Amino acid sequence: MATLDIAKRTATRPTWAEVSLSALCQNYRTVAKYVGSGVTVCAVVKAYGYGHGAVECARVLEEEGATWLGVTSLDEAIPLREEGIATRILLMTGFWRGEEEEIVRLDLTATVWEIGHIELLERAAARLGVPQHAIHLKLDSGMGRLGATPEELPRICEALKASPHLKLEGFATHLASSEVLDAPSVSEQLKVFADARRVLREYGFEPALVHAANTSAVISHHESWNTMVRPGLALYGYHLPFERAGRVVSGSGLRLAVKPVLTWKTRILSLREMRAGQALGYGGTYVTRAPSRIAILPVGYADGLNRGLSGGGRVIVREHYAPIVGRISMDLTTVDVTGIPGVEVADEVVLLGSYDGLSVDAREHAELANTIPYEILCAISKRVPRRYC
Repeated sequence: MATLDIAKRTATRPTWAEVSLSALCQNYRTVAKYVGSGVTVCAVVKAYGYGHGAVECARVLEEEGATWLGVTSLDEAIPLREEGIATRILLMTGFWRGEEEEIVRLDLTATVWEIGHIELLERAAARLGVPQHAIHLKLDSGMGRLGATPEELPRICEALKASPHLKLEGFATHLASSEVLDAPSVSEQLKVFADARRVLREYGFEPALVHAANTSAVISHHESWNTMVRPGLALYGYHLPFERAGRVVSGSGLRLAVKPVLTWKTRILSLREMRAGQALGYGGTYVTRAPSRIAILPVGYADGLNRGLSGGGRVIVREHYAPIVGRISMDLTTVDVTGIPGVEVADEVVLLGSYDGLSVDAREHAELANTIPYEILCAISKRVPRRYC
């Protein structure tokens, strides 16, 4: 049986994402300028580059001058090294037993928080003849996920002093509510973190890279910057809404001039003329009130189009907004294009992005789906081809 080449196969289902690498680089420069030359930026490319493509994003960020990249784990770091990306890579959620030699061999920087982590890496570095392999120690300052507790810190320090092949280069924590401007937990966590740094000093450790700030903290809590920040979402053009007293607040001081990097598009697969009173889609949750023109789009929740947009989301067609009607299904979505002039099969449709002054972004999708922009971007399936420009 004859096979189609990749270009033809992706053309048979016209749903794709366009990723502006120039916008990504501009966002990186914006963040770097905002925090200043005294603060190192660890550009986070975990989770397939937040849905944008990890290798492609990492490559241009390295070319732009990023000296650190952040990933979740070894399996995300290996493709970067295989593609020749040589900059420092931080494994932000540790590692599994058995991965330690590959981590040392590939010169990856693991985040550690248990004595077992230290012992495994020490033995691996010794076996491979590495004089000093850099690691970052994570403190659980109050989030209750990963990290050594303050009570465990003295034992961790003793283990580090007994590990001549390891170098404590970094000290990190993670803030639980950095987007909440009046959250008492932020100052409480930073105090715990500062106290823990004093314990490290008592044992003779002074890590050069101290970091606690994600995107929200970069914008809203300058006191958390220390010597390194870990922006992720900002690089791709977004940040979470900020809150005070339980309400969303806005202001010029609470925004970075970053712009969305990804535009998600599809084409009209079919056009249907529907009578009044016609139920559409699974469950017939939408019924036309008048004769309507309905466009069928070849995109659905298997592509990452959140089902929560059913009956509330919108797309851009021929310089007009068109509402999503009925339930989004696995592979298809219906939109009402009644009254939009000249709509034809194969017309381009913007699912996420801007066109001629109109815009539908990940924040809008997140609000409608009762989630966050992170999930909207990360959920875009790998069956949606990425095109880089």
